Amino acid sequence: MGIVSEEEAIDELQKLINQVEGPLKKTFEKVHQGYLRENLSRFLKARDWNVSKAHTMLLDCLRWRVDSEIDSILSKPIVPSELYRDVRDSQLIGMSGYTREGLPVFAIGVGLSTFDKASVHYYVQSHIQINEYRDRVLLPSMSKKNGRPITTCVKVLDMTGLKLSALSQIKLVTIISTIDDLNYPEKTNTYYVVNAPYIFSACWKVVKPLLHERTTKKVHVLSGSGKDELLKIMDYTSLPHFCRRGSSGSSHHTQSVDCFSVDHPFHQQLYSYVKHHYETQGQGEPAKQGSFHVGFPEPGADGVQIVKTIESEMHNLENRNGLGKPVDDRKVSP
Repeated sequence: MGIVSEEEAIDELQKLINQVEGPLKKTFEKVHQGYLRENLSRFLKARDWNVSKAHTMLLDCLRWRVDSEIDSILSKPIVPSELYRDVRDSQLIGMSGYTREGLPVFAIGVGLSTFDKASVHYYVQSHIQINEYRDRVLLPSMSKKNGRPITTCVKVLDMTGLKLSALSQIKLVTIISTIDDLNYPEKTNTYYVVNAPYIFSACWKVVKPLLHERTTKKVHVLSGSGKDELLKIMDYTSLPHFCRRGSSGSSHHTQSVDCFSVDHPFHQQLYSYVKHHYETQGQGEPAKQGSFHVGFPEPGADGVQIVKTIESEMHNLENRNGLGKPVDDRKVSP
């Protein structure tokens, strides 16, 4: 008998996943944090509500978590603190606040991230720690505060500084995005793209047709810094620092704190949380330098095609640009 509703699909997947035991069951509890049906729904959405495919995806995710010891990653600080500062300076991500509906607002400096101050393993470790802190600390806390399940976030992508040289970072970005696609599906409600230069517009034009409609509907390219549009869903205090310029009405506000900085309250709280959990495990020795190695999943055929398309388009832009004005200096509107 075919599945005729989303609720029935969730019921079917729940029956299947109830059969898992041992380490898989334990790590799944870390995933759903008491919001079982909402999290089963995420995997079903990622597989177009095909129960069998969603079941396979979820089992693969749970095995990855067990094999890579993801449950303990929030007790593995990146040390020394100077190395963590280097990671933060070159992998620009932070949390600036919450939407009026209670969703965490994550800011990502796509254009200015250099990923050149640490090994790939530290960047992956840091990214997963932020994911796990979001899912195991922030979202459950906001769910309780708001009296309803809050299981997603919004992301504001700052394209300032995006250049053709970003081609060298595609491999690392692909690793991180593949980890998210396979193991943290449907965790982002909406992507807002701001400060987009011409190079982004050109790449988005060729990549958009390759993406699932479910994904493209989430992406909103905003004009300029996107401030006016973002203020419709969040207060000024939750705007990422790079969105607070431009438009009227900001002169009476104080200068915002850079939410990418290691000194921002979000990163201080996250780092303190990880250090505390390391220390409370009864470790006799100080944490030693050494990245937390995680298995890197192979990107699917669609992911490979998207990367090749981006590489091809960026090479075309480079060839067309010649000795003219740098294409990454030209701003575009949505």
